[in-house]
Amino acid sequence: MTTAATRSLQDEIARRADIGKPLSLWLRDDDAIEPTAALNHLLALTATHSVPVLLAVIPSLTGEALSGRLAGESHASVAVHGWAHKNHASSGEKNQELGAHRPEDQVLAELGAGLETLITLHAGRFVPMLVPPWNRIAPAVVAGLPGLGFEVLSVFGPEKPAPLKVLNTHVDIIDWRGTRGGRPTEAVIADLIRVSQLHDGPIGLLTHHLVHDGAAWNLMEMIFEATAAQSGCSWRSAGDLLRNG
Repeated sequence: MTTAATRSLQDEIARRADIGKPLSLWLRDDDAIEPTAALNHLLALTATHSVPVLLAVIPSLTGEALSGRLAGESHASVAVHGWAHKNHASSGEKNQELGAHRPEDQVLAELGAGLETLITLHAGRFVPMLVPPWNRIAPAVVAGLPGLGFEVLSVFGPEKPAPLKVLNTHVDIIDWRGTRGGRPTEAVIADLIRVSQLHDGPIGLLTHHLVHDGAAWNLMEMIFEATAAQSGCSWRSAGDLLRNG
């Protein structure tokens, strides 16, 4: 269904094509643990529209059930989502698992264990990316990531200098402070257009399949339908972006 919002997005895609800077999009979905109906929905929706999806998986809470479910899903890849998605911040602080609240060595040891866990479970689809829970991480922990084998960091918002590649998400479809379901279509499309006009690099769309309501699923489908047939836009995998920029 074409709406004023989708036409605006398609106009922005056409503008990018006209200036020789096609829009590059990628999809990160957080908090995967195990097979669920919501995960099935995500995998089916992305496969239908040929959209690669990066699943940020919580290592200490996952196992062979998820790796088995992803077998054959060639469009799905996996990254490390912290260790246990457990908050260690003090009362009154924003939630953080990878902050400066514990010894750096302890935090890095957990992340190293998470990396090895997911390499073992998802060898054919693993991307050496760290996705910090709540998109927060202490600088000292970031500095230790290359030594563990991580090649890319992904949080939310504009990219900042780091000792490894940074591939962020920029547009979140969930209304975390309100309904905790899908945000209004117009607001999400406006965010996509705003970021596109400010940012020449890949634009990351952030989703959380376990909390999606009907509005969130409809929003994803609308965005995919509005972008998939556009010559000035492509959906790329995290692995491709890591290898080829």
